[in-house]
Amino acid sequence: MIIGVPKEIKSNENRVALTPGGAMEFAKRGHTVYIQSSAGEGSGFEDEDYIEAGAKILQTADEVWAIAEMIMKVKEPIKEEYARCRKDQLIFTYFHFASSEELTHAMIASGAVCLAYETVETKDRQLPLLIPMSEVAGRMAIQQGAKFLEKPVKGRGVLLGGVPGVPPGKVLVLGGGIVGTQAAKMAAGLGAQVTILDVSLTRLRYLSDVMPSNVITMFSSEYNIRRLIKDHDLIVGAVLIPGAKAPKLITKDMLGLMRPGTVMVDVAVDQGGCFETTHATTHADPTYIVDHVVHYCVANMPGAVPFTSTVALTNATLPYALQLVQKGWKQACKDNIELKLGLNVVGGKVVYQGVADAFGLPMHNVEEVL
Repeated sequence: MIIGVPKEIKSNENRVALTPGGAMEFAKRGHTVYIQSSAGEGSGFEDEDYIEAGAKILQTADEVWAIAEMIMKVKEPIKEEYARCRKDQLIFTYFHFASSEELTHAMIASGAVCLAYETVETKDRQLPLLIPMSEVAGRMAIQQGAKFLEKPVKGRGVLLGGVPGVPPGKVLVLGGGIVGTQAAKMAAGLGAQVTILDVSLTRLRYLSDVMPSNVITMFSSEYNIRRLIKDHDLIVGAVLIPGAKAPKLITKDMLGLMRPGTVMVDVAVDQGGCFETTHATTHADPTYIVDHVVHYCVANMPGAVPFTSTVALTNATLPYALQLVQKGWKQACKDNIELKLGLNVVGGKVVYQGVADAFGLPMHNVEEVL
């Protein structure tokens, strides 16, 4: 199969979908890998690294998209890439369709096979291709939140870890999944007082067992959220419903309950955000203020640490990508239910319930396209 890896063009997105090591695994199995020139530079990989691994370099994105049977990306195609997607071409990337009706309709019109990293799911409900970036984003949520709590950037002026004689900052984490767990770990490691909320008592029991003593768990309810946001300095939105829009756990009226300079980091922004006042921002302009509350809503947070993110992502995606190229996408999805669940839009048909529900589109059984 011919695999194409174009350069990411979303604002300040420095990741690349494949490391040279990953390219070598395809090449040694007889597949052809085309990398757009300089695609890996943001992650620390030069064109020569890919050439040594057996890949070939093309100068333009148009060339890569035109020749590839399977496109591997990090982020969803953006408007200038829509026309490059073609009928029956397999696109393997993060799509997050439920957050963008425009993207959804563009991919339906293209006739491409859209296999989304974020909905590949194991039997035990794990999301193996989302986990590595969720781990990065969860940890970064605290790193960035701590930064924007500083007064020069309009935060409350709170040091999360405190100092002797001064109490530590208070961090509220909404959601006890991968993002929430990693955020709580990082915040606790800095010495903050952390409260983590979830609706699963099983998950809360687990977190209570494994977290340090400066992390407490509580059941997630509107009552508890309204009470806690009054005195917490940093709030992390870490809620995920696979393939569907995130629920709005903090509404605009709740901002009035918070102290000026409180920072909210919405890691769920890729799925529409779990704060009512969320709108996507970029690394170039990461924050905005609503009712004296600082919002950090960067839609590609792991793009700020591209070496770590690219290696972690390739480690996770490569085993699945190898199945796709060795068997072809149809057979690979028939043989592996995890990959089948990754199919979102195929040949103009929506085959993932969360996407159909988000925009009131007809839902087709995935077996129709297999």
